[in-house]
Amino acid sequence: MKEKKNSRKILFYIIFVLLLLAFLYPFFLVVMNSFKTNKEVILNPVSLPAGLNIDGYLKAYENMNYLQSFGNSLFVTVGSVLMLVLISVMCAHLFARNNWKINNIVLMLMVASMIIPFQTIMIPVVKNFSSLDLTDNLFAVIFFYMGAHVAMAVFMYHGFIKGIPYELEEAAMIDGCGHMRLLFQILFPMLKPITSTIVILDVLAIWNDFLLPYVLLYKNSLKTLPLMTYSFVGQYSTDYSLVTAGLVLTMLPVVILYLFLQKQIIEGVAQGAIK
Repeated sequence: MKEKKNSRKILFYIIFVLLLLAFLYPFFLVVMNSFKTNKEVILNPVSLPAGLNIDGYLKAYENMNYLQSFGNSLFVTVGSVLMLVLISVMCAHLFARNNWKINNIVLMLMVASMIIPFQTIMIPVVKNFSSLDLTDNLFAVIFFYMGAHVAMAVFMYHGFIKGIPYELEEAAMIDGCGHMRLLFQILFPMLKPITSTIVILDVLAIWNDFLLPYVLLYKNSLKTLPLMTYSFVGQYSTDYSLVTAGLVLTMLPVVILYLFLQKQIIEGVAQGAIK
């Protein structure tokens, strides 16, 4: 029995290592090719670079107008996530603490809306935003992201708030606590695990999103990092060393954020799952 248990454990670790390598290999391939010349990438994209060529990074940094594009991505991501968390927690609290019949209907409609892919509504969105003169507007992008992600956030907050005893809120209100103070000083700190989960998911989704900014933002001064990386892809030719360098520069801020906050991120996701 002991030998059988050890063999299963060894098999588990082998499978785990193989899956880890499968997930890391594309990342390694992009980083490796970012230090090559375009000719090296075309001739053999899976070989090691002849040397650490940083010309691709220098050109990508300059051609992407990196600081401005980074600022656009940061503004859209932070603005969207802040508005999303603020509105979602208030909406979920309303649904969870008021037994109105319409609440269940609205919540079910919001949950059902999550199955609708953006591609199916992309053309109407572009037409409506164009008719309202909202293209080339970062605030319009934030507004759409908030609407697109609010259903999932409300659904997650709703289930979490349902698990918090209502007696805690009653005690706070008896002591003279108002509704807004109750929500943000008493209840919101208790929602830290699920808030961490929502923030992580939405930051990754919004930071890396390409399609919505692509159809709404046309000026280079307003484009986000994924859009500026795509500018290196030509119709007849592509400089792959610039593309890979641009991809590394695009994902680098998220990787650095994770390295600094990995403890809080893992704890938040684990507590949210347990709850």
